[in-house]
Amino acid sequence: MSVLFISDLHLSPERPAVTRAFLVFLRKRASQAEALYVLGDLFEAWIGDDDPTDLALQVQRAFAELTSSGVALFIQHGNRDFLLGKRFAATTGAMIIGDETVIEHWGQRALVMHGDSLCTDDTEYQRFRRKSRHPIYRWCLRALSLKRRQALAADWRRKSMAANSNKASSIMDVNGAAVDRVMQKHGVKTLIHGHTHRPDQHLVAEGERIVLGDWDRMGWALEMDETGYRLQSFALLETEH
Repeated sequence: MSVLFISDLHLSPERPAVTRAFLVFLRKRASQAEALYVLGDLFEAWIGDDDPTDLALQVQRAFAELTSSGVALFIQHGNRDFLLGKRFAATTGAMIIGDETVIEHWGQRALVMHGDSLCTDDTEYQRFRRKSRHPIYRWCLRALSLKRRQALAADWRRKSMAANSNKASSIMDVNGAAVDRVMQKHGVKTLIHGHTHRPDQHLVAEGERIVLGDWDRMGWALEMDETGYRLQSFALLETEH
């Protein structure tokens, strides 16, 4: 059995084709795996575990079916869904893991991250990230009314799109020195992350950096087994057959 890694699906009601493809992926591929790691930005926005939308309930039911079948499910926070919490984990059977988590399967160790903390050249975003990940800030957000959180999420999406359109492409990619530091810190030869939407496998000073792709025109998954890692893309329509 293999282990699968995905990230940056950005599920939202406005993109039903991606949601359909993801649900088929869970039934047909993830259900055959030993474990599934979701490395952040599963949702375009997650306003809290009391989210009443059909999308939120549909995804939670699908995850619960997956974990009930014996597949281990691990989820990291992304920059879009950092409010995923204990209720979501309890409902789905998932384990929410830290921003920098070392995993080991078949004797192979890897560091898994969402990847946004590695984009250190984007100082404006890093300021927002430090604020948004602070426990007090998250507590204050959860204390707001559902309607207020929905409005904030919409405002964040608008501001993010506007800000990113004015940033150089290189600023929104990872910083090489940051990659080296975090791999040295954890003593790993493999780093797996998402966030940048630039899927590839890179040789770096400490070993290998594997970047997961975002789900848009294509779906992306990294498969790991005793032979190593395989980064795969597939047309979203293919998952429906």
